[in-house]
Amino acid sequence: MKKIQMVDLKSQYDKIKDAVNTSIQEVLDTNTYINGPQVHQFQKNLEEYLDVKHVIPCANGTDALQITMMGLGLKPGDEVITADFTFAATVEVIALLQLTPVLVDVDLVNMNISIEAIKRAITPKTKAIVPVHLFGRAANMDAIMAIAKENNLYVIEDNAQAIGANYTFADRSKKKVGIIGHVGATSFFPSKNLGCYGDGGAIFTNDDALAHTIRGIVNHGMYERYHHDVVGVNSRLDSIQAGVLNAKLPNLDQYNLARREAASKYNAAFEGNKNIITPAFDSNGDDHVFHQYVLRIIDADRDALMQHLLGKGIPCAIYYPIPLHSQKAYVDVRYKEEDFPVTNRLVKEVIALPMHTELDDEQIQFITDSVLEFLK
Repeated sequence: MKKIQMVDLKSQYDKIKDAVNTSIQEVLDTNTYINGPQVHQFQKNLEEYLDVKHVIPCANGTDALQITMMGLGLKPGDEVITADFTFAATVEVIALLQLTPVLVDVDLVNMNISIEAIKRAITPKTKAIVPVHLFGRAANMDAIMAIAKENNLYVIEDNAQAIGANYTFADRSKKKVGIIGHVGATSFFPSKNLGCYGDGGAIFTNDDALAHTIRGIVNHGMYERYHHDVVGVNSRLDSIQAGVLNAKLPNLDQYNLARREAASKYNAAFEGNKNIITPAFDSNGDDHVFHQYVLRIIDADRDALMQHLLGKGIPCAIYYPIPLHSQKAYVDVRYKEEDFPVTNRLVKEVIALPMHTELDDEQIQFITDSVLEFLK
């Protein structure tokens, strides 16, 4: 059996080597390393894929979130609501801009931001909601957009883990996640469903004026060289990374399908085990693209299971071991433990198993047998 990886980028690269190498060589041949043809081509390709008017590439996903909030004109003291159970980048940029992060609990079933918790958190100072499409599953955008409209709030989609996922609205129409809110932000970190070979990110919007503002911010506030019209940053997707992404983008739907198929096989193997709650998803749907495959372990020793798997050469991880409201950088007297019952439960129960486009049946069988061996 091939060695099991948490993310197998080498095997993925081997299948698209010619396309990747050709794209990179084009950059080297033209010596256009910043804002070169590959960047502009990727922008157009991603706009077409997402069916969005504007894609603004940038240096990484964290920058994408920060620049988005700068572009919306949020001011120090403005409150921004986001999920407590996610990676720190989401709240980090809120704090960096001297906005006020308002962390709320998540839903126990889908682990995305709780709609009721959002409603309870809104105050006259609230200016935006940042739903995170966690682990690749679309958040409840019908409800979030309705709340935003009723309260005149911006919606910034953190789409770092769910590019390519579709959201099905109540009327059965569909849109790609990341383009439903006022603006979306994503990461192209190598392990993402669409990842480059370094850092990269992008911002999506259908708002012409906002797109214009953001394009200036990512490039030192310049629209014309040496004319700085807005306060900006240096955050550009380099041409080599754009070349890699151009080679990968045509495969994204197939990559996501492979992840869903692997998740279906995991779920089937674990069905009926009293100690395992598998991620809920419609195997025929496309609202979950499984950036991570995350189990909940009930009435059993999750940490001992992790050590058991690692001992068998099976990589696994805990996303996320400490809630954001308990992190030293974000502790706040406003937060009470009773406000986060679901998050506080999840951090004790979740474990992520290997998930990537190259998982094969033999590997999945070995992984699931090893989990069940411990939980027998």
